[in-house]
Amino acid sequence: MSDPTTAAETPLFGPESRFSAFFDDPRWALAMIRATVLEAAHPQIGAALADNSTFVAHPWRRLRNTFLSMRRMFCADAPVREREAARLNRLHARMSGSDSRGRPYDAMDRAARAWVVATLFESAVTMCRLSGQPLDRHTMEQMYAEYRSFLAALDGDAAELPQELSDFWTYFEGVVENELENTEAARVILFRLFDHLPAPALLDGAPVLWAAGRAVAGPLLGAITVASLPEPFRRRAGLPEMPGAGSLMQGAYLAAGLARFLPQGWINAETVIETLSLSPDSDDPRVRTVTALRSRMRRASALLRLLGPLEDAAAPRPGQGSPHGSGSGRRSAEEFFRKVLDQTGDGYLDWPDLAAMARELSTRLDLDEPDETRLYDAFAAWWRELQTALDTDGDGRVDADEYAGAVPSLAGPALIRVAEVLFDATDKDGSGGIDADEYRALFRTAFHRDLSTANGTCSRSDFVGDFVAFMAGRRTSTPYDPLLADA
Repeated sequence: MSDPTTAAETPLFGPESRFSAFFDDPRWALAMIRATVLEAAHPQIGAALADNSTFVAHPWRRLRNTFLSMRRMFCADAPVREREAARLNRLHARMSGSDSRGRPYDAMDRAARAWVVATLFESAVTMCRLSGQPLDRHTMEQMYAEYRSFLAALDGDAAELPQELSDFWTYFEGVVENELENTEAARVILFRLFDHLPAPALLDGAPVLWAAGRAVAGPLLGAITVASLPEPFRRRAGLPEMPGAGSLMQGAYLAAGLARFLPQGWINAETVIETLSLSPDSDDPRVRTVTALRSRMRRASALLRLLGPLEDAAAPRPGQGSPHGSGSGRRSAEEFFRKVLDQTGDGYLDWPDLAAMARELSTRLDLDEPDETRLYDAFAAWWRELQTALDTDGDGRVDADEYAGAVPSLAGPALIRVAEVLFDATDKDGSGGIDADEYRALFRTAFHRDLSTANGTCSRSDFVGDFVAFMAGRRTSTPYDPLLADA
């Protein structure tokens, strides 16, 4: 299948596209935050995010997965795009329900999906304008054609977006004026996410230093984002704009735009994201540098504690135990519920949390439809088992108290089945053991020393036993921590 091109024969996908030029642009980070808020303000999208997304509890994991997905969707190789589009459609087809006002939502709604693409395009145009590098008409039309092609790759056509750029602005303003709301998801992004953003793996060893930096950067990011939103939406949503926020926003975009003067290749977004995601026990060569940085950050954290103690989010509460596990390798029920089971961060365990686990595991292993469906079905069976055993008040979900009162019920037959299905999905060659490459695909690291191996492989019994012990909350400090517990 040949790649679509513009009239000037400029590729709409691949390294020569306008979109690809933004991947390593620091301004794109600001634009993406802005676009995400505009997406979340759409009632259908906001409801789907509130019920299903892990962006609150695991924002760095969500960032990495979104970045890699967009890389694939704008890849020059058509089969790669088609495979990723099919994966995204399967993922979204599993997300439907009702919002807090009883209005139905469906993540496959074509108008809502078109709005996601529209916010990305409009935010890219806005970021260029705010940074003093406005796009000319020809470049803007080329980029709009790229985004419409992106939507067509997902939906089969781009009919939900106007064909002509001149008509797009009328469409965009109409949605902003008539459809956007001050949704819970938008408020969480603006007023909770930045203030409570967990540290990425790179900075996990310096919680005080991270808390100090977040206390300054969080409100600034929120103010910059609010100031950059369309004025009609800010007015209708009643979003406060602090004095000087407009100048702060302009300065932030202008400063980020200065990166264009750096030598090409100095900023690589994929490398930055991968580095932030490195776990301390990874065998990646970059970990040596990260370890040295961690040591320096711990010293800085110790100094900050002396100068002005801040609440250490990672410090154990009374009776909670160490966040990295005690000598017995056990973690408290409260910590396991918060870090592992409550994937969406809403304080409850229900089906969207287990679906998020299945989604992350499927993404890691890049599963095709049959294996992906088997994994989701296994998690669904586990959820039914948990609901029967733990949902004592019959509200359809499990809170922390209900969980703590029946912890042994986690390790039932359905959980063992989840482990077996995951083993089969990881064992790509069907050899009956997980070799080093297959193990790395799931955990992004080499075999751990504390894992029993034979003939260079991980056996089914070892894998199932370790997975069940972790998911039942019996063991910490396993390779599963970075998989499902880290942010």
